Order: sequence, then C-alpha cells, then structure tokens
Amino acid sequence: MSNAPKDLPPEALRALAEAEERRRQTAAPDLPKELGGRKGPEPVRYGDWEKKGITVDF
Repeated sequence: MSNAPKDLPPEALRALAEAEERRRQTAAPDLPKELGGRKGPEPVRYGDWEKKGITVDF
C-alpha cells in the first residue's frame, strides 16, 4: 500500500490495506506443469494472437 495516493479518503485507504492483507494470506495454487503448451509469452496477456504465422492485435 506504500504506492497508494495520499488524497484518498481514510475508508478507501483502509479498504486497500484490507485487500492487500487478503492477497498476502491467500496461498498460490499448486498447479501441475503444463506439457505441450504454447511456447513464448501468453497471447492473452500481451494481446497478440498468431494464426498461420501471422500475428494480429485486436
């Protein structure tokens, strides 16, 4: 919460602090390693999709 704007009302600052605490308490899911998946960056994350060697943005 150190990078939160200081001009927020106290209620908003408290809500941000509570959300940060919940994120800290939540354990990361133990996912199995993906076999045979895509190589390179995830297209959804970067907004790029490739079809037949052509990359398109939408």
